[in-house]
Formats: sequence, C-alpha cells, structure tokens
Amino acid sequence: MKNVIVTNPPRAELADVDALAGFGVATVHEAMGRTGLAGPQFRPIQSGARVAGTAVTVLCWPGDNLMIHAAIEQCRPGDMLVVTTTSECTDGLFGELFATALQVRGVRGVVTSTGIRDVAELQAMGFPAWSAAVHAQGTVKATAGAVNVPITLGRITVRPGDVVLADDDGVVCVPRLDVPAAIEASKAREAKEAKTRSLFQEGTLGLDYYGLRPLLEKLGVQYVAAEDYDG
Repeated sequence: MKNVIVTNPPRAELADVDALAGFGVATVHEAMGRTGLAGPQFRPIQSGARVAGTAVTVLCWPGDNLMIHAAIEQCRPGDMLVVTTTSECTDGLFGELFATALQVRGVRGVVTSTGIRDVAELQAMGFPAWSAAVHAQGTVKATAGAVNVPITLGRITVRPGDVVLADDDGVVCVPRLDVPAAIEASKAREAKEAKTRSLFQEGTLGLDYYGLRPLLEKLGVQYVAAEDYDG
C-alpha cells in the first residue's frame, strides 16, 4: 500500500448525486442488477435519513485515525466520507469533533467499517452516520495510510468520486461512470413498483401478478384443506 493523499479526484456531478438521493438504497441496488451493496453490517445510528454524496475514501490502520484528519482537508460540499482499515477494527475512529469539521465543509455524512462514538451528539447535530459498530474505544494518531484511493468496504470496492447512497436499509455504491445509467434504471424501477403497488392496493395477489401459480404447481406444492391435513 502506498501512503498517499490523492488531491482533487474526479467526482460524479452533484446534480446526478442529488437525483440518486431521491431513490432508496433498495431501489438503486435492484435497478443496477442487484449490485453495489456494502453489506448488512453497515447500520445507521439514526432513523429516517437518506443521504447521497461523492466518496472521499480513507484507508487507516486499526485503532488509528490519523488519515481521517488528513482526509478532511480534501473534502468539499456534497462529499461523503468513507472510511475503512487495513484489517478488522471496531474502535471508535469517528466521533463528534470529526463531524463538526466535516459539517462545516459541507460533507453530507460518513460510512465506516469501524466503530463510531458520540452517537447522541451526532444525532443532535444532524450528521448522518453508518458504521459496523458503536464503540467508545479511543484511538491514536500515529500510522500513515491513504486518502482518495480505491478501498474495500465490506463486499464492494469504493473509488474516490463514486456515489455512496445510504439510508435505513444500508449502503450502496454507484461507480462514478455508471451514475447516469443508474438514475434512469432507478426511475424505471420506481415506475414499475408504483404500478405494482397500485394493483396490490386494489387486492391483486402477487401470486397472480407475477404468474407464480404454475411455479408452485411445478414445485409440487399442493393446496390441502385443514381438515384433510395430517401434519
């Protein structure tokens, strides 16, 4: 690993980022062919927030948040800070003071594979955060890492400038060059779901709408009256 801080990487257009923010994580994930999810370990510390931003990526050593300090200088309005470590770490690398510095710079939130602390303060200041743990364990500032390089976040690779979208369902990443296509696919997915929702509200069953009855028959599923069922 090179110890570098890459300055001014290309970013997705903020208008496109804001358009993606109009869709939920599940919709974008499905629209992109069920790709891009970071994994179920990334949970929000708040409820009801949906945030999208351009990734500023940070690679730290376990128990060391030096490179987050370095990354803040590289952040600009519309960004999302995305943090991971060279090996598993649940220490509280991120807290209120970092959020204060980021909020002033217009950063929209943070996603980290590590722990977060100062949860009550983060909620009070309205700074959205997703993490793999909540842990008060402190850290040091001693070891070089990298900023704005490709990182592995759970199940995915996040590159600087990619769009990271997060809500109550988790975290999804859209590669920078795929953002326009993801917007159009998400619009189509949302329209399809609106039609389905309308039919379900009228009483249509998914078994009929999706044509699933023949599949049940093919799989050997039988309808049996309760009085005839022997368990």
